[in-house]
Amino acid sequence: DPERLAELRPLNPYAQSKHDFDLLALRAGWLERVAGIKYFNVFGPHEDHKGEMRSVVHKAYGEIRATGRLRLFRSHRPGFRDGEQRRDFVHVRDAVAVTLFFHDHPAINGIFNCGTGRSRTWLELAHAVFAAMGRPPLIDFIDMPPALRDHYQYHTEADLARLRAAGCRHRFMELEEAVRDYVNGHLARLPENDAACAS
Repeated sequence: DPERLAELRPLNPYAQSKHDFDLLALRAGWLERVAGIKYFNVFGPHEDHKGEMRSVVHKAYGEIRATGRLRLFRSHRPGFRDGEQRRDFVHVRDAVAVTLFFHDHPAINGIFNCGTGRSRTWLELAHAVFAAMGRPPLIDFIDMPPALRDHYQYHTEADLARLRAAGCRHRFMELEEAVRDYVNGHLARLPENDAACAS
């Protein structure tokens, strides 16, 4: 919805850069010819090179492997308990499937969300990683850096109405299934040194 797009107010420079491009595409008429995909919190194999920008699943695996524990940010906003900040976590396999849907249907255009359509908490993500690793959940809460607090998103969730209306019926993996697939199917199989760099 073009009117809704113009009303969005990104919280940080990274999001603003993406939003600016979407607005440019809207003004230039490109959205009548292309499909733009907004990916939510994607995780999965082969993100090792991303350093601090890799997913929390990847970071958590390394931290738990090294210490047996996991640190999560405390909440600094009323209405959200510690660890109950929410994200729409999506496995890279699902993100690829949605991308290929638009490749296979070039006549479909506009901007579409790519997420599961169901937000989950950081605690649920943490418990899924511990469970996949066969370890008891040991979680410590730490203060969020002051510079991050004013720009931190406490809830994201993909609205899939436009994606479904476009005909994409892909079934997204549940968080626990997706984390188990990533941890046991990829991270646990990395060579010792590569696994260690996940911390």
